Amino acid sequence: MLDSLAVVAFEVVTFGAIVVLVVSGLGIIVSMMGIFNFAHGELVLLGAYVTYLAHSLGLPVWAGMVAAPFLVGAIGFVLERLIVRRFYAAPVAAMVATYAVGLVIRETVRGLIGGLYLAVPDPLGGSFQLGDLYVSKWRCAIVVTTAIVMAASYRLLNHTSFGLEVRASLENPVLARASGISTGRIYSATFAFGAALAGLAGALIVPVFTLFADLGIRFLIQGFVAVMVGGVGSFAGSLVGAGVVGALNASLPWIMAPVVADVSVLLFAILLVKVRPQGLVSKRGG
Repeated sequence: MLDSLAVVAFEVVTFGAIVVLVVSGLGIIVSMMGIFNFAHGELVLLGAYVTYLAHSLGLPVWAGMVAAPFLVGAIGFVLERLIVRRFYAAPVAAMVATYAVGLVIRETVRGLIGGLYLAVPDPLGGSFQLGDLYVSKWRCAIVVTTAIVMAASYRLLNHTSFGLEVRASLENPVLARASGISTGRIYSATFAFGAALAGLAGALIVPVFTLFADLGIRFLIQGFVAVMVGGVGSFAGSLVGAGVVGALNASLPWIMAPVVADVSVLLFAILLVKVRPQGLVSKRGG
């Protein structure tokens, strides 16, 4: 019994960390710009594909994992400059535009890998034993990496001049521009940072979930639900929502069919938003 509970607890922590890592980039973009990036799941997919590509070329898997956030962040910067910034005044149009971008990315990857499910080995491999429980080294690495990335992101956004400019642009863009802050530059950097986090998430999770063309769809849905549960406009709320959604997605399949578990998470989110429209954390800016 205790072993089963330990396994469930480990799955909850691991999957919660994965969802937090995926949602963090989306939460930053939503908090900063007030738009949902519906291409975020495909940015996760690109991170996974970069890791697979490095492996298929004979490079170490970790090399692809290091490259993924930088390459995907650069792609996010270009997308913001060419497409996203044209729709800041029309959030619905921005969602449609980013959905179209995501569709292009997804179908491009599908054309490259076909309908295959491609395995990528994790850089660590194996597991270690805690009592009667065998714990995956790589899943532990994901948890540790997520904690480090979240701590670094918090410090960047709250204890640096860049973070001060980001928070000023978020709270009052007009006053920020009057103070000499280039909000356009801040928006580009923020979108690129959110995209880089998505790329890192994809790189870290591909050994767990394998690579397939629709990989990003699942995480886009979970990210959207997590942001709504946590609170739109709050980065901290996005992380809280990610923890809640990740925990439910990891624990419910142990007591009910996976499809029923997915539906239950959505129903929970709908009821919560109905009762508390502002989400669990409503303070703008997190």
